[in-house]
Amino acid sequence: MRKLLYIQALLVLAIMSSCISQKKVWLVQDQTKQSQTEFINTREEAYKVNPGDRLFIKVYSSDKQTSKFFQTDLPNFMSNTYQYLNSYSVNPDGFLNFSFIEKIKVEGLTVNEVEKTLQKTLNEYFKEVTVVVKLVNFQVTVLGEVEREGRYTNNEEHLSLLEAIALAGGIREFGDRRNITLIRHDKTGAKVHYLDLTDKKILESDLYYVQPGDVIYVKSMKSKSFAYEKLPYAIFVSTLAIAISVLAILK
Repeated sequence: MRKLLYIQALLVLAIMSSCISQKKVWLVQDQTKQSQTEFINTREEAYKVNPGDRLFIKVYSSDKQTSKFFQTDLPNFMSNTYQYLNSYSVNPDGFLNFSFIEKIKVEGLTVNEVEKTLQKTLNEYFKEVTVVVKLVNFQVTVLGEVEREGRYTNNEEHLSLLEAIALAGGIREFGDRRNITLIRHDKTGAKVHYLDLTDKKILESDLYYVQPGDVIYVKSMKSKSFAYEKLPYAIFVSTLAIAISVLAILK
């Protein structure tokens, strides 16, 4: 009887060892217990235009001649594809050529600042015009242990790391939230960063907000390979544990 119970206990421990700790699943955890409300200053900064970015520019005007010149009679609703195909590229030197205006320095400016710059320039030639600028190449790629791998387009100026992962349906059960890989390109090349989403300090990181072209890769936890490799054995062990329990009860 005691031998059966001892064997049963070992089998149960073997099954439980393959379970995933909740601490490995929860995001932005705190190391110490504090009050339920806590304020964290995130490094939220508006994205600044870089060479290679594409900007969709639309000029509105109540004047018929001006409207015709800038083709503002187009429908208000335009697909992302249309906006991309009709966008303007920022050249390697950081300048933008728009309509008859040449070489507008936009590198290092936010989208809102680009709007104001164009607005000020066009006001010198036209009356009652309104400029709308949109960044159309803000795309991030999410790969690995997420529900839907792919490239996602962001229509806002800001997109956090958690929001980008949410676009992909979230992290799967066996996704390693403690070892997220972020690949970011700049003028010097590609840089690889490793982030821990279970630590609330991620909210204060300058990498918390993603940038156009970022690649986010969610690795698999070691327990996933163990679970898949040992699945047939786990089924056998579970069946054996149940059989031992029944025998123990009958005796």
